[in-house]
Parts: sequence; C-alpha cells; structure tokens
Amino acid sequence: MRLLILGGTEFVGRSVAEAAVARDWEVTVFHRGRHAPPEGVTALHGDRTREDGLAALAEGEWDVVVDTWSAAPRVVRDAARLLADRVGRYVYVSSGSVYRHPVPAGLGEDAPLVDASPDDGDVDYAAAKRGAELAVLDAFGERALLARAGLVLGPGENIGRLPWWLGRLARGGAVLAPGPRDLHIQYIDTRDLAAWILDAAESGLGGAYNLVGPPGHTTIGELLEACARVTGGTAELRWTAPEKIVAAGIEPWSQLPIWLPPGELHDSIFQREVSKALAAGLRCRPVAETVADTWEWLRGLGGVAPQRPDRPRVGLDPETEARFLRG
Repeated sequence: MRLLILGGTEFVGRSVAEAAVARDWEVTVFHRGRHAPPEGVTALHGDRTREDGLAALAEGEWDVVVDTWSAAPRVVRDAARLLADRVGRYVYVSSGSVYRHPVPAGLGEDAPLVDASPDDGDVDYAAAKRGAELAVLDAFGERALLARAGLVLGPGENIGRLPWWLGRLARGGAVLAPGPRDLHIQYIDTRDLAAWILDAAESGLGGAYNLVGPPGHTTIGELLEACARVTGGTAELRWTAPEKIVAAGIEPWSQLPIWLPPGELHDSIFQREVSKALAAGLRCRPVAETVADTWEWLRGLGGVAPQRPDRPRVGLDPETEARFLRG
C-alpha cells in the first residue's frame, strides 16, 4: 500500500506512520519540517496554511491519505480537492466533538452533528472537525473514511493528560484522586487507533466510525492505580467525592485531566456507542499496557512530554492540591 500522511510527525499521525512502516507500506509524510519524521518514510515539506503550500503534492499517486488536521476546514478542503483524482481513499481523523452536545449516552454515528462548513477559516474545534469532514466527503464521497476518535492516550501524547498524571504520581505523596473510583472512562490508545485506520483503509471501508474503547473498558481507578504502580508506588491516592472537588472550584478535565464527574457531560464523552467499529475490527489493549508504555516513553524524554502550542497546558498546581487536601 502507498500511504500519504498529511502530518505524520507527532502523536496520532506518527503512530499511523510507524504502524504503516512496520507493515512494509510505502509511506510518505507531508509536514512543515518542525519535527523529525519517523524512520523509513519519504518526507515532503510544505505549509498548508500558505499560498502554494501544497506544491510538494502537485504530483504523485497514493492508495490512501490520512489527514489529522484540526484547524481551519478550508485547509482540508484544498488538500482533498487537489488529491481527489490521485488518491484512492481519504481517511480523516476526526473527533467525537462533531456531535452536538449533549449527546445522549449510547447514541451512535447517527447522532446530531454541529453546524459547520468546509469553507470555514478559524472556528472552534468542533466546527473545525465537522467542516473538515464535509470537505472530505465533498471531494471523495464514498471513498471518505471519517475516524471519529474519542479521548486519545498513549506514547507520543502531546496534549499532556496522561503524562501529567504520570508525572504527578511519580512525585509521590498524597494525591488528589477524583472519584468515584469505579467511574467508567472511554479512551483509545493511539496505536490501536492507528492499527484500525490502516486495517479499515486497506479493506476499503468508508463512512463515519466512532473510535474509542468500549464502555466498561476501564475506570478512573484502574487508570490512576496503574499510574501509581509504574511510577514506583510511593503515591497515596486520596479518593475524593466529585461534589467536594467541584465545590472547591477545581476544574474537571483541565486541572484534573481525563476525569469528568458523573452527569450529563460525563455520559456524553464516556458513554459512546462503538459497536460499529468493534464489528469492523477495533481492538483495544488493556489500560495497564497503555500506562506502562507511556511511562517508558516519557522516561526516555527525561520526564517532559512535548506540548502542542495550540492547546493549553493541563494539570493541577501543587499548591492548590496541597491546600485542598489539608481541608
């Protein structure tokens, strides 16, 4: 298979590139040159946001293109139009954010979607992802595959969610652990997402798929306890009722990454219907493996994960945590 990745040097895009190289696919990555590409790929350079930024893609044919773009939809529109006659299938790595909130628990790919346009410039994240979907559908039709990923974790994460928890538990001591401990969460390991994308592209799938672990795959307790184990086991998890955390003004998701208290928003994010993807071959590794491999990768970087410049840093500062735990 001849694969073109628009991006391919960080997190999900890099996972796709590395997985494809491992399959002996011919892999080309098109990127701005800010990060070193994976070994075994052909690299093309260009900035999609500039005039003539796609010049390096003016020639060439590929079986599949994978695109992870998350900003202005018109950038995806221009790439899809340019490649429509020279690429067999366009896989767009979208997001569950394209669904209109609140999303009732258990609703699948036919849930209501946010309003968006493929011609949009800078818009919010949900509209950007949906607008890009529309751009791909317009250019590729049934040859478009929309991979609507949920929360993505694993080695290479440049958002900071799991790396923050690993770093915090590595410091040890009393740790604010947001409860309830048995609260279910849904995520997908970046490598499992990459494997599904390649399998689906090779088998000719099209349409939209929710891509996240099945409901009940793990809990916030299992995740944090796995983090405590791999980082040395010196941390003491202080499980705390969600009502107390919210009352103290501590922000779920941003200050306490990954966690959302029980309620409508939690169900919208962590109760996604994924039977369609499971039937199409999605397989999800145990949470302990995701945690252990992310910790190994993070240690290889000296404990400091890369940070996307367009995303705010996450995590609770030590002073606020200590003050809260003192009561």
